[in-house]
Amino acid sequence: MTILDGRALSQKVMEDIKVEVSNYKKRGIVPGLAMILVGNNPASLLYVNMKAKACEQVGIYSINHRLPQEITEKKLLSVIEALNENPMIHGILVQLPLPEHIDESRVVEAVAPCKDVDGFHPYNMGRLARGNPCFISCTASGIMKLLEAYDIEVKGKDVVVVGAGNITGKPMALLLLNRGATVQVCHVFTKGLEDKVKNADIVVSAVGKEGLITGDMIKEGAVVIDVGIKKKGDSVVGDVDFGSVSSKASFITPVPGGVGPMTIAMLLHNTLKAVSLSLNS
Repeated sequence: MTILDGRALSQKVMEDIKVEVSNYKKRGIVPGLAMILVGNNPASLLYVNMKAKACEQVGIYSINHRLPQEITEKKLLSVIEALNENPMIHGILVQLPLPEHIDESRVVEAVAPCKDVDGFHPYNMGRLARGNPCFISCTASGIMKLLEAYDIEVKGKDVVVVGAGNITGKPMALLLLNRGATVQVCHVFTKGLEDKVKNADIVVSAVGKEGLITGDMIKEGAVVIDVGIKKKGDSVVGDVDFGSVSSKASFITPVPGGVGPMTIAMLLHNTLKAVSLSLNS
């Protein structure tokens, strides 16, 4: 069994990004990322701070718009519009989830597709579906980067993606499909989850439910990617019961230290892609 070390790979990716940022700065171009956080969700605040720290590490200029929980949708959309028009800002990230009184779809669609470094805009999701992606979900692209780094072939493999969300499940399924995998997506209404997972060469679980995937559900030699993350006391756990699954898997991601660091690294990668797009537009 081999641990898929996302922390180590993310540092390598970020070192490469740091060089690219330096080259841009020599040309008088400072890559800029704007992050919008509405409310005081502790997990969201933690994620935004981690992203800001990563930007600082590689030299990307970042600003954090912390907005009150009670902000109106109209006001939030006006903040996004101003960032769309700001030439110093190449990428825009709206930290999800948003308060219930705000229409998440309208907010996601308000971000200019050329600055949508999260890859959530319908334009970018549509391009991914057609096999001609521009910006791709950071988590999904981070997982693909991890598989590539460990020479794990997906073409011709049977893959089960557990979770059908817009952030990970759907873009992950599309990416794998585009690479020649046979993909089955499971969700809360799926019957017989265990039987479906048992036949998979690669399992990607992105639900956020502790212990959802256990060793008796995994076939010998399967590759297991754990995207789930949940606080448990002072520790963090994923969807996968690491102890029982690791004895059967050929490759497995840990939680923490697997997918999470790659998500942040790919956000920085997408920010540089946004810089390139702005120069070629």
